[in-house]
Amino acid sequence: MAQEFPTQARVVIIGGGIIGCSVAYHLTKLGWTDVVLLEQGQLSGGTTWHAAGLVGQLRSHANMTGLIRYSTQLYSELEAETGLATGWKNCGSLAVARTTDRMTVLKRTAASARAQGVAVEVISPREAADLWPVMAMDDLVGAVWLPGDGKANPTDLTQSLAKGARNRGARIIERVRVTGITVNDGTVRGVETDRGDIAAEIVVNCAGQWARKVGLMCGVTVPLHSAEHMYIVTGKIEGVHPDLPVLRDPDGYIYFKEEVGGLVMGGFEPEAKPWGMNGIPDDFEFALLADDWDQFEILMQNALVRVPQLETTEVRKFYNGPESFTPDNNFILGEAPELRNFYVGAGFNSMGIASAGGAGRALAEWIVNGAPTMDLWPVDIRRFASFNNNPRWLHDRVKETLGLHYAMPWPNRELHTARPFRRSPLYDRLEGACFGSKMGWERANWFAEAGQRSETDYAFGRQNWHEAVKREMNATRQAAGIFDQTSFAKLLVQGRDAAKTLNRICAADVDVGIGRSVYTGMLNERGGYESDLTVMRLAADRFLIVTGSAQAVHDTDWIRRNTSPDAHVTLTDVTSAYAVLALMGPNARDIFGRITSADLSNAGFPFATIREIDIGYATAYANRMTYVGELGWELIVPSEFAVGVYEALHQAGRDLGLVDCGYYALEALRIEKGFRAWSRELTPDINPHEAGLAFAVSFDKPGGFIGREALMRAKQAGAPVRRIVQFTLDDPEPMLWGGELILRDGKPVGEVRSGAYGHTLGRSVALGLIEDRGGVDREFIASGRFEIDLAGERHRATAHLKCPYDPKSERVRADVGEPRAAA
Repeated sequence: MAQEFPTQARVVIIGGGIIGCSVAYHLTKLGWTDVVLLEQGQLSGGTTWHAAGLVGQLRSHANMTGLIRYSTQLYSELEAETGLATGWKNCGSLAVARTTDRMTVLKRTAASARAQGVAVEVISPREAADLWPVMAMDDLVGAVWLPGDGKANPTDLTQSLAKGARNRGARIIERVRVTGITVNDGTVRGVETDRGDIAAEIVVNCAGQWARKVGLMCGVTVPLHSAEHMYIVTGKIEGVHPDLPVLRDPDGYIYFKEEVGGLVMGGFEPEAKPWGMNGIPDDFEFALLADDWDQFEILMQNALVRVPQLETTEVRKFYNGPESFTPDNNFILGEAPELRNFYVGAGFNSMGIASAGGAGRALAEWIVNGAPTMDLWPVDIRRFASFNNNPRWLHDRVKETLGLHYAMPWPNRELHTARPFRRSPLYDRLEGACFGSKMGWERANWFAEAGQRSETDYAFGRQNWHEAVKREMNATRQAAGIFDQTSFAKLLVQGRDAAKTLNRICAADVDVGIGRSVYTGMLNERGGYESDLTVMRLAADRFLIVTGSAQAVHDTDWIRRNTSPDAHVTLTDVTSAYAVLALMGPNARDIFGRITSADLSNAGFPFATIREIDIGYATAYANRMTYVGELGWELIVPSEFAVGVYEALHQAGRDLGLVDCGYYALEALRIEKGFRAWSRELTPDINPHEAGLAFAVSFDKPGGFIGREALMRAKQAGAPVRRIVQFTLDDPEPMLWGGELILRDGKPVGEVRSGAYGHTLGRSVALGLIEDRGGVDREFIASGRFEIDLAGERHRATAHLKCPYDPKSERVRADVGEPRAAA
């Protein structure tokens, strides 16, 4: 007899694709059995059923690789648990290169795989053809072989996960349409459906292409847009057998896998075709779009190059199934910052089958624990803001996003579509700037000289801005540079309990005197970094926080969720109210002194001080802080005064060598100085001991702080098993970009987290995370012979126990000196 429709559940999951079923499976595995999954049609009927089912393990972020490695393990074991086949086949995969640049990518991929413990082998075109005998190889430069990769049947896999969830008590109900989300006091309370309401403590939005629509029902941003995604299935081809590996030919934008003796061939064309601009029909179930051979032509032409037999092979079926894509090609996971207990798992960018096992587990753990159990920042929902949900912007951006799968991953590659988006008040004044984008902000990456083209020519070696950045770095080190850092997020925290609240959230003591600035981390209960930022005390009950450009939503959410409901505290995002101009360099005091009456001496304006002062005609905040390792001030200027301050500074600094500088110089300067950056050296998985920043933690401050107990345990355990270390290459020629493999005495020990060319040091410089079970102490670092693998070539590297540039930070605390002539 049919069960009655439920009226309440602990968890309601919306969507019965592979990710929804994976979340249900993993929640019940963690002991949460009061789970209801609602599917508007039949399981897997939206996007899942027509997925190609490729499972490639390797990603650029170690935790993302870990999620997929877990998926492969789960898929291989699921049939034994549930009795339902998953179609999982560990056939391995090949990626081939048509060009030397692509081969460099594959060699970098191989080094990254070794850093992450993924089996990989760099092979010749002949060896690749031996593994994949139906391909032409004459135009190939080389290949990589990943034996742990495979493929699965998406529909079978979904049914198997669903059965596993049912076996542990979950209810899965098909043919139920969610029509609304019940909300009260900022918390989700349940769902409304066409068969009645269900009260729930937690709601999980796994609605696939409909996830954006479901989010809009309750004010949650889920920035997705659908695009047409096409592949063909051929008849039988001689030489194709069931164990044939998956083949990727990214230079041709295409992939292949075996199916019933023939091939599935699809790809990711450089300019995609968005779909569903007027919404996705609710009844779009097990449905396809019309064949579009014109759109598919570029893929077909490249496929004929790789597999000439296709010219005479039957095409049995053309699949054109729309899938949803995000603005940055990473999926969306986590609790929505706008609504408590409302979680999202969506936007899998044609990678849902590979990711679903691990992503479902990660989201289930997040739900059960109330927080992520690992660093998930690349896919964290809080990396997006409400403006990222603009439908016109999403439409234009997704044209490029789909093609990123196989686009050349150049160092510092910028996206071009849907720009410019957010602009600083100085945008039109930054003459010669080559702009990049961060959190939608147009930011100057570097500045061209007169007559030089302000566009980046991508390469794996020195790019065309190398000398421009050298000029900017030299100016900052020897005279003065000005950086437009308006994109920094700014948060105003006010109220009677502001100091007490922030002091519990921040690891350093921020209950300081009015006019003091404090660099600090916000830590999670595991002691890892949720953010690093500067807290400036403007008044007894008012603090200004300056944090990273991408972190406004994340940091606002973190502070709010860790503020007591009874606390007298308000938080306001004031990012758009202020521009930020960083004036840095040994001549900064002399230049600044020409346009302000403030005392800028060390006695009158010490390091880590913020004051509201006159700057030209403007009145603005000046914060004596630095991210480049030089004397300087960050000027936090009301937006309407920004142009005036910028012009006044340039006029005052014309004879003292002041130049505009971009983010490439800023990045290289901070790496030379060994300054850590959040999401690179500082992550939710890395604590201050490992980061080398324990000095910025106030262990004994009254009331403690979030993460203190974990840090104390780590401190008592002795030398950390992993640590952030600064490296320089002994050879002054190569370029480091980040992600390279680090070896000690010939054995992999870690990876480069940040890399750049340090013109002050005359060589590439890096910050890397190295690991050893016996502990990474001074002796381990000093006694090792280090190398960095750069696309298969190993280069000797020197590990630095002290920063090689100004190790005592004497330049940062420079005393008042004689005015300097222009450098």
